[in-house]
Amino acid sequence: MRIVRTVAEMRASRPQGGTVGLVPTMGALHAGHEALLQAARAECDCVVMSLFVNEAQFASGEDFARYPRDEERDARIAEAAGVDILFAPPADELYPPGFRTWVEPNEEGLEAEFRPGHFRGVATICLKLFNIVRPQRVYFGQKDAQQVHVVLRMLRDLNLDIDLRTLPTVRDADGLAFSSRNALLTPEERELALALPRALQTGDPALARELLDGLDVDYVAIADFEQRVLAGAIRIGSTRLIDNVPLEGETR
Repeated sequence: MRIVRTVAEMRASRPQGGTVGLVPTMGALHAGHEALLQAARAECDCVVMSLFVNEAQFASGEDFARYPRDEERDARIAEAAGVDILFAPPADELYPPGFRTWVEPNEEGLEAEFRPGHFRGVATICLKLFNIVRPQRVYFGQKDAQQVHVVLRMLRDLNLDIDLRTLPTVRDADGLAFSSRNALLTPEERELALALPRALQTGDPALARELLDGLDVDYVAIADFEQRVLAGAIRIGSTRLIDNVPLEGETR
């Protein structure tokens, strides 16, 4: 596996032939990321994983400073999963002095409501990575269903010839969706967090809210993305978690 730090290195490292698959990540890799990497490895001639904690998608007061970071561990996992190129640039490589151009998705509700500016950061960094890596396929997880929806619409609206693959949410044995932020939970907080997947599994927003009574809930709502889902977001201590459950038989 080759580790590259600059846009110029990434472009020079990209193979001229074959299918390139990109798995964008912010590191702190877990089983959900590994599933994406394995899918990319099975379908693509060259697998690129980006590792970049994108400050632009964190609002003021969010957990950018405490977001889990361990590049050495992430690199080991990526290499074991068959990644060919690990693109791990510093912030000033992607946002150099004078950077002023942003992608502004017209997104409302759920994450867009509770994290103003979040999807501007997501769409901008994704478009930059797509332009730098030039993949034919990109891989995202269903856990971030609204993010997938925003990126898919960007691909369509801006006529980007990229195939987006969405993989099912990967869950731990206790049902909690794998998330980099799970590492921030104490054992007691993790027990509380289990209420979210259990509530969403009911498929009923009103019942789900009842089951989350006593917790700090941002939202529980049915959302019509590429597949209709029951989505929720809660705060456990200083950690914010999101999850969603597809509603069977309801796909657009």
